[in-house]
Amino acid sequence: MTATRQTPEPAGQVADAVRGNWVDRLAPAPARPYLRLSRADRPIGTWLLLLPCWWGVGLAAAADPAGAGWFDLWIVLGCGIGAWLMRGAGCTWNDITDRDIDAQVTRTRSRPIPSGQVRVRQAAAWMAAQAGIAFLILLTFNMAAILLGIASLALVAIYPFAKRFTWWPQIFLGLAFNWGALLAWTAHTGSLGWPAVLLYAAGIAWTLFYDTIYAHQDKEDDALIGVKSTARLFGSATPAWLWGFLVVTVALMGLAVVLAMPGGAARIVALAGVAGFGAHLVWQLRQLRIDDPDVCLRLFRANRDAGLIPALFLASSLFL
Repeated sequence: MTATRQTPEPAGQVADAVRGNWVDRLAPAPARPYLRLSRADRPIGTWLLLLPCWWGVGLAAAADPAGAGWFDLWIVLGCGIGAWLMRGAGCTWNDITDRDIDAQVTRTRSRPIPSGQVRVRQAAAWMAAQAGIAFLILLTFNMAAILLGIASLALVAIYPFAKRFTWWPQIFLGLAFNWGALLAWTAHTGSLGWPAVLLYAAGIAWTLFYDTIYAHQDKEDDALIGVKSTARLFGSATPAWLWGFLVVTVALMGLAVVLAMPGGAARIVALAGVAGFGAHLVWQLRQLRIDDPDVCLRLFRANRDAGLIPALFLASSLFL
């Protein structure tokens, strides 16, 4: 019999990266550790940072269709580039601060710093480069949006330490990851408004939903090394908590739409998007098995599709 030859894993591949991702296949070898630091091989985080931005600009444009224009397309594109860069900078900062913890967790010990692919000083320079380019993009927005963007850095800096002092680090992640809803709304309107604040709060509840699912992958290692998370806090009661986060997410997003948009077909379409978003979260809950890491990772990644639903419906409402 002829033995089956298995294709070796690419050198330096991170354990929870999608197999066959573009970084491992196509990126130049010297760039791969830095792209892995930025999670370019795991794009779901960029989507989860970007989607609240698109909600914010979409809701702002839908609330003021006469004021919608070409600059909104730049907000959409600029937020896309900025989300990739700032997610990369934030993840690099996270890996710098968590390098000792990551070395003790099965899923994360293959990351570039604990595995020795990148030194801390090199990682810090890479983080600064990404943040610097993102700042140049931010400067194309109005002053209120620029100030909001600068203010978000405090949340980015604090988040990696949250799991050391609170059982609710997912709240800090939600505060940071959904800031784009405020920024993109303000980039269109020039000032904050209650619909944007409600949308931001909905995003925080959504983050509690998806990141609690994500954290169930690491709960055993986290318990051994003393890292806190909502997954460990909720334990077997996790589904009940997730139902609560689901209801809060949908209710707050729906209220944001109602406050922002006048009655009519456009608001109905936007609310249909909120309903579709909620239906996707219900589907996730029905699929959830908190003791199966593969299921948890698959459902966590499914939140890209969930978050795209209200974004696409808001965009569609502009044509009514």
